[in-house]
Amino acid sequence: MTSSVRLHPGALAPSFRIHPRAFAPVILLAMVSLLAEGIQAQKWTHRYPQVEGYGHHVYLEGYELPTLATGVLDPAPSPDGLELAFASRGWIWLLELETGVARRLTRGAEMDFRPVWATDGRQLALVRDDGSESWVVVVDAGTGAEVREVRTAAIDLDPAFSPDGRFLYYSSAREGTLDIWRLELEGGLEERITSEAGIQLRPQPHPDGLHLLYLSKAGGRDRVRIRNLESGEDRILLETSTASQARPALSPDGRTVAVNWPQAEEWELQLVDVATPTLPIFLTRGEGLPLTPAWSIDGEDLYFSHSTPEGSMELRWISAHGGTAEPVEIRGWDWGESTGRLRIRTVRAGDPGVPVPARLSVSMGDGHPLLPDRGQPRFDGENGRVFFYSPGVISVEAPAGPVEVSGVQGLATPLSVKSVEVGQGEVTEVTVAMEPLWNAEEEGWLSGEHHFHLNYGGPFQVAPDDLRLQVDGEALDAASPLLANLHHRFGERELWGWSRQGHPPHLGFGQEVRSHFLGHVGLVGIHELFWPWIWGPGYQTYGEDDRPNAEAIRFAREQGGMGTYVHPVSGPDPFLEGNEGMIPVGFISDAVLGEVDGIEVVCLWSDDLGTAELWYRILNLGIPLAANAGSDVMTDFYRTMAVGTARVFVRADGGSAEGPRSWNAYLTGLREGRSFVTTGPWLDFQVEDGGGWRRPGGVVAAVGQEGGGASGAEPDPARGSSSGAEAGPAGGGEQRASSVEQEASSVRWRVDLRSAVPVERVEIVVNGEVVHEEVGLDAAGTRILEGTVELPAGGWVAARARGGESAWPLMAAEPFAHSSPVWIGSRGSMDPLAAARSAQELLRALDVAEDRLHAGYEGVEIPRLQAHFDEARTRLEGMARQGGR
Repeated sequence: MTSSVRLHPGALAPSFRIHPRAFAPVILLAMVSLLAEGIQAQKWTHRYPQVEGYGHHVYLEGYELPTLATGVLDPAPSPDGLELAFASRGWIWLLELETGVARRLTRGAEMDFRPVWATDGRQLALVRDDGSESWVVVVDAGTGAEVREVRTAAIDLDPAFSPDGRFLYYSSAREGTLDIWRLELEGGLEERITSEAGIQLRPQPHPDGLHLLYLSKAGGRDRVRIRNLESGEDRILLETSTASQARPALSPDGRTVAVNWPQAEEWELQLVDVATPTLPIFLTRGEGLPLTPAWSIDGEDLYFSHSTPEGSMELRWISAHGGTAEPVEIRGWDWGESTGRLRIRTVRAGDPGVPVPARLSVSMGDGHPLLPDRGQPRFDGENGRVFFYSPGVISVEAPAGPVEVSGVQGLATPLSVKSVEVGQGEVTEVTVAMEPLWNAEEEGWLSGEHHFHLNYGGPFQVAPDDLRLQVDGEALDAASPLLANLHHRFGERELWGWSRQGHPPHLGFGQEVRSHFLGHVGLVGIHELFWPWIWGPGYQTYGEDDRPNAEAIRFAREQGGMGTYVHPVSGPDPFLEGNEGMIPVGFISDAVLGEVDGIEVVCLWSDDLGTAELWYRILNLGIPLAANAGSDVMTDFYRTMAVGTARVFVRADGGSAEGPRSWNAYLTGLREGRSFVTTGPWLDFQVEDGGGWRRPGGVVAAVGQEGGGASGAEPDPARGSSSGAEAGPAGGGEQRASSVEQEASSVRWRVDLRSAVPVERVEIVVNGEVVHEEVGLDAAGTRILEGTVELPAGGWVAARARGGESAWPLMAAEPFAHSSPVWIGSRGSMDPLAAARSAQELLRALDVAEDRLHAGYEGVEIPRLQAHFDEARTRLEGMARQGGR
């Protein structure tokens, strides 16, 4: 390993930069190590250098990396007890405890977090973050000037000075996993202190100089440990599963640990005796989530942060002897330079008088993000933007000078950017006009997202009513946060039953049922919870439960709801030899037996094309499985994409007594496949049928039929291309023949493609095969594509659009959209050859699933699951022989 030397004025020794190195393949994150092999992997993978041991890097970035917020985070009392350093708005501030005035210490484009003091009070170490990398920096405590940096090619976190000032401890993934390292400040020698599996964080040197307290996460267990630095022996002081926000703090005398720790369904601030850690003392209980605790220098008090209902962080203190936690007032903020206020109005182009909710990203001239005084910020890990939501008018304080404001509303508006000069001591006004490429309501569509989680171990505390601003800013008409277990804890049950479904946006809780071994299922439209939430191999209590996922889906159907397999396929083609393990163990048997309502075709955690391939095989069997969409984001994270990053557009009709825009009409349309799913593009696909046009969920006539005779018919409107790109010639592009050789009919098709970012291609899919391809959009805009396609006597036809770079308003890895099928002849019809081929492929995949089933339940009798698999096998074998049912 080589290093380069970088000296700073006043530095005692060189800092070290470790050159890039390749990381070994990752294994599953310990917290979700119970997942069956190959069930899940993110299509969005990671923004920061990947850490070994984390298959789902979103958890590492959400739980372990620093959080940007307004208010106060990461409090650190100074050695003389007169000041308290903390992080706010991405800088380090020093609070003079006597006056209550906070002075900004650091500045610059990067974001600074987690300050700690040197023993002499002359320097602070901190974590610096540029949105794709984090490293350790030592700064002068008086000026904020950088003295030294410790920066490797990996994630570096959590600095701490030794009591004698000789060493700087920190956590680094330079050897693949996050381990504790020690840097000798004068000599520059570095030593790796921990090398165990998993990750080690938050080093706290003991005042005796012989021991080190730290946080360890491995094998699904999170532990507070203390290590003898001479012998290497460890003792465990506390242990649980998924202590996502735990940050232990060692008292100045080294006798007591203060730590925020989960208990059942709430968090507590505990005191644990280092010598005999068996009976912790609870300082706070049932008061929300205490964050980043820190001891006063005399050991009499504790400071910690707490997320407010407004989405900022409040500083609190409590006596170490007990009592009531009280807020610490910040009476003034000294920015160290002149500031002004920026008042931002967001409107739709052509209607400047009416402010509308929007997603905003605001930054200084050097790129440092700016935040409003209230409201939760978030970080888009795909595009590297800090963002927040505005109700239409919002104010931001900023240093005088240039500021850039970027705004979008949902997926329909291309990015709108305004540059403005903020005046000293002035209120500067700016209006961001956004021009949507479509109006879903006017065109008869509703958009929804049905897989995300409200609070899932993140640092913020989100209430259901907080969703309204998010869904309005994302132009969603329906959203279903799902209750789900966090390992062995079943949180937020007190929220069950909350809903806002009288008119759009329709908001209401669903449930994610996690038989990890069989696959995850999302239930929406239900009014009762399914029990158990979890079962199968890997769980102690329900580890031998003989229960198919179909039972949970039947439960949803009985209540008028629907059940969807979520994030089902991790790779691009689950039917390639060796890839069958990507398919959830329970999916094929459930789907073949008609026990599944939907499949999450687009999700940030899975592969769109791979999931589509699985969906095609089920459609080819004549099973009308509905396409669904969900982002699977956690709204209490700072590092998370937006709700609605993956969404479904549903064409509701007037069949419901409550009207076409009611929740029941929407859910019916979703279940019946009158829809398309997308990460960005608008994809309105139609097929001509007897002078009218059929959209997804409808039926076109087969060979010899007069007309489809099903819902979805539309008149043939005059169409033409609009702004953004010219329409290609009708029927142009590459034409490929279907491999199904039988009597066929030629029909016209039409795609209305619109996108706020370029899209590479549009493809027409018949019975799972791409039979026609067109160039998409080379810029934001609209394109009408038309052509003809040969349809067989049975089966289905659909359209998809894909390819291109991700940019706002998108937050997924790439643009992707897929229509639900238009059926040929009748809903659930089949092409015999396509059905036989799909049945054969599904049989091979079912063999793999059954092998995994028996390996997981080794030695356990499972007659119900076995009968379920046997029935599905019999049905597939019949289709494979006969080419149909």
